Amino acid sequence: MPHTKPISAPMPTMLDAPATAARLPWLPLATEIEAVLRDDSVAVPVRTVVRLPGGAALFVMPAADNAVAITKLITLTPANAGTGRPTIQGDVVVFDVATGERRLVLDGPTITARRTAAVSLLAALRLAPCTTGPLLVVGAGVQGLAHVDAFVHGLGVKEVWINSRSATSAEALDHHARSLGAYARVTDDPDAALAHCPLVITCTPAHAVVLHAAPRDDAFVAAVGAYTPAMAELSPGLCQHFAAQGRIVVDTGDAAHEAGDLLQAGLDVAALPTLRDVVRGAGAPRSGPVLFKSCGWAGWDLAAARLALAGDAGAGGLRAAG
Repeated sequence: MPHTKPISAPMPTMLDAPATAARLPWLPLATEIEAVLRDDSVAVPVRTVVRLPGGAALFVMPAADNAVAITKLITLTPANAGTGRPTIQGDVVVFDVATGERRLVLDGPTITARRTAAVSLLAALRLAPCTTGPLLVVGAGVQGLAHVDAFVHGLGVKEVWINSRSATSAEALDHHARSLGAYARVTDDPDAALAHCPLVITCTPAHAVVLHAAPRDDAFVAAVGAYTPAMAELSPGLCQHFAAQGRIVVDTGDAAHEAGDLLQAGLDVAALPTLRDVVRGAGAPRSGPVLFKSCGWAGWDLAAARLALAGDAGAGGLRAAG
């Protein structure tokens, strides 16, 4: 019988951080996230978290649709803070469902930063009573920078207020916002800044509550730093204020066991609407301030992989609200 030589699978395209970011412009990424929420073929198993010594963790986050399957493998190493080594490291591996071939290997921290900020951008476009700003960003790390980028480019925000425990980080983000053409200022009192800023992002390590005061009636607050029941950035009283006077939307149903801010406030998180509900037009919107609580979901990584795989950096434009 003739010998059949095995067919070697092609090597995947390896994209570093800048190349990964270039595939993920803000509005097209928000559009793709919305498309994932409308796609009934998307399957996202519960993520696996392996606790490592020293407070570190390995996250394994798979997701798939009818054409693309991904797994994000990242480590979170808090002890790296201040050492020059990144606290988040890893990759997103993208597979073709039909052939099983690896198509792309994307930079994991870049995916995490951009898809998280793009989810907040989509939520603001759908939910924020006022999208013009000013924008208050509490936390001036990687997520702070990504959210400033997303809201300046995606919403046209012209004024950014910055609060951080680190003066050096705050000054760096101030400089970055100015480089984008926005007016920027550093504030030592984020609670006082709430009176001036209808757009608010909290993206701290969530070791302590950073906001207590009541927001403006036209406020949109996206809280992204806390993703376990023990973590919180917003005070219980502030969360209860949103529940009583406005509206709370969570990113996914997983928030029912992850959203520490809301759980510590004694709220029934499982009963809250999700971003999928909003995108699909379920439920009538309420007046008053809006809290969007984001905990993370591999479906967002799938959306980023789909956009990166398409390689169409110029496509996009948000679909009309349902």
